[in-house]
Amino acid sequence: MRYGFVMPFGDARQIADAAVLAEESGWDAVFAWEAVWGVDAWVALTAAASVTERIRLGTMLTPLPRLRPWDLAGKVATLDHYSGGRVQLAVGLGALHEGWLAFERDQGRRTRVELLGEGLAVYDGLMRGQPFEFTGEHYQVSPTTFLPPPAPVQQPRVPVWVVGAYVDGKESQPSLDRAARWDGLLPHWLPDLSDHDMTPERLAMMVERVYAVRDEAGLPREGYEVVVEGASHGPDPAQDRPSVWREAGGTFWVEGAWDLMDRTDEQYAEILRRIRAGPPRE
Repeated sequence: MRYGFVMPFGDARQIADAAVLAEESGWDAVFAWEAVWGVDAWVALTAAASVTERIRLGTMLTPLPRLRPWDLAGKVATLDHYSGGRVQLAVGLGALHEGWLAFERDQGRRTRVELLGEGLAVYDGLMRGQPFEFTGEHYQVSPTTFLPPPAPVQQPRVPVWVVGAYVDGKESQPSLDRAARWDGLLPHWLPDLSDHDMTPERLAMMVERVYAVRDEAGLPREGYEVVVEGASHGPDPAQDRPSVWREAGGTFWVEGAWDLMDRTDEQYAEILRRIRAGPPRE
């Protein structure tokens, strides 16, 4: 299992400093979340790339339906080239909250699902290079060689983890099946009535379905990541032990610190303390 730390807040300098400490402390990745309006995650991750050598850098996560996929592909490819191939992208529908709805209306879940699917297709096509064209309900792309960004180091694309939601009681699982065809699963259980609706038993069931989809599509199991986010510093040590999730099929642990979001100096110091403690290896 590999281990990453997601920053609950921080400006570009703070995230860069945290990335240096994470690299020194044995973490495999550091993540920033992508706001609709706020600290630019890609600027912050570029700052982190400038002062690190090994650690992977990514988003947790990017709300792809509200972004132009060509804008995102250009940023991701540029940073991957600059960092020597250390970028990880995580995408989903994005949570509707005041920071989003203050600027954009909700187009509805169905439209956001369509934008996610088309956005992923455009992202993948542009990453693979020209000529590329696409015609969808929301996006149309024609082949072009007009000043493209440098090709990403990671081929055929910077890998993408996709939120896959299992809807309890439903035989059809299109969200989970879509995530199975990309590079990693960010598992989500619906309905999410509590913080602990995702259990190791449910994760194991989702992993079984994901691998069945990949097998049927002729896609390898090797290299596919099953990402579990938890807090080893949290109130439920049994729930937040990475080994429990590894046995259920998890391959990448992402340490969250969402109890530290007041942006105070004391909370930033606590974030650094948790990073300095190193990943919760067992």
